[in-house]
Amino acid sequence: MIIRADLHIHGRYSMATSKNMTPELLSSQGSLKGLHLVATGDAFHQGWLNMIEEATEEVNQGVFRIRENEKVHNEFLQEEIQEGLPKNPETNLILTAEVEDSKRVHHLIILPSFEAAYSIRKKLKGNLDSDGRPRVRMNGAEIQELVRNNGCIMGPSHAFTPWTSIYKEYDSLMDCYCETPDFVELGLSADTDMADRIEELQEIPFLTNSDAHSPWPHRLGREFNEIDVKNISFPALARAICDKKITANYGFDPRLGKYHHTACTKCYQQFHPEDAIRMNMKCPCGGTIKKGVDYRVEELATWNEPQHPTHRPPYIHIMPLAEIISLTYSKGVTTKFVQRKWQELILHFGDEISVLIDAPMKDLAEIDPEIARRISAFRDKTLQIRVGGGGKYGEMVFNEDEEVVNEVYKNENSTLDAFMK
Repeated sequence: MIIRADLHIHGRYSMATSKNMTPELLSSQGSLKGLHLVATGDAFHQGWLNMIEEATEEVNQGVFRIRENEKVHNEFLQEEIQEGLPKNPETNLILTAEVEDSKRVHHLIILPSFEAAYSIRKKLKGNLDSDGRPRVRMNGAEIQELVRNNGCIMGPSHAFTPWTSIYKEYDSLMDCYCETPDFVELGLSADTDMADRIEELQEIPFLTNSDAHSPWPHRLGREFNEIDVKNISFPALARAICDKKITANYGFDPRLGKYHHTACTKCYQQFHPEDAIRMNMKCPCGGTIKKGVDYRVEELATWNEPQHPTHRPPYIHIMPLAEIISLTYSKGVTTKFVQRKWQELILHFGDEISVLIDAPMKDLAEIDPEIARRISAFRDKTLQIRVGGGGKYGEMVFNEDEEVVNEVYKNENSTLDAFMK
């Protein structure tokens, strides 16, 4: 069976996370998104573990559902619309955690049980309840050995981002783990075409997850995986990932990511990477310049073009429906106008993923031709984007008369020029 899974989010005890992030809302919003399985996140935080245990019951070997008396209405929606929404299959939860190691590298861990979570809690070296994503006094290899001894699977989170990723700190996975991880999470600023230029990643499955800090539709499931599993359980999921049975990765066009190009984190001016290095990564405005994911991939790349192994599934670019509506009509994502338009489409097609991926363009155009045009641009890869960098997301450009300059790299002597075009 093919399931849609978002395997990296954060609970309400993580820094900068919405207090609306609850197990109940994760499940209800996941259903409207069209997801079958959603991560709990933060499974080493005692307060969050308590909330999950109180709200859920185990349905199948490491997978949990919300208890009947804990189910909630969807607070993102207007009250009068809620009863008319489709009754989608329930979204189940699976225990996950993200840990920051002594080198500030982030690792994503998928757990088989509460027992594993409590066992690992006892042995992780750090203050586990200071933040939902704890920083521990251990290196990547030590963390990997501990979690694997407790039946978990693990890999690097958002592997290319310039702040807290494995390729920020190391030039090779083996330098961190000493052995191959179970998967690599790409992050919002990279996709399969970029990662498959690196030889050491050829035999490793890729995950695409939201890293959501809010349960609402423009965050949860903004990236997700389609996976061929025998059933919805931890053993089946772990086996499918390790056997490379991911059938599709869905996620951002990496140009929309916050760190795709090399740019200042203060004023967001973008620079040719070689110029930034000559400037000691200091912007004239006084801000710090962060190396872009595209340039980091270029540094690590074995080949000029991606070499996709036979097991690699397609990577399909999507964007949250509420953000598409918001940009189409220049309205805030949480405004009533955007919510009403989002609800209209969900009522008609069943869930958000169906709208973005499966809905016939003719039917979409009958409801809203402008939104249909934007969704079509994703599907046929004609989307115009002003590229992100330095912590600022890229922007979709829908005005055909507006010139879009994605290329900031003007150094004619650079070996990067062919890659960047």
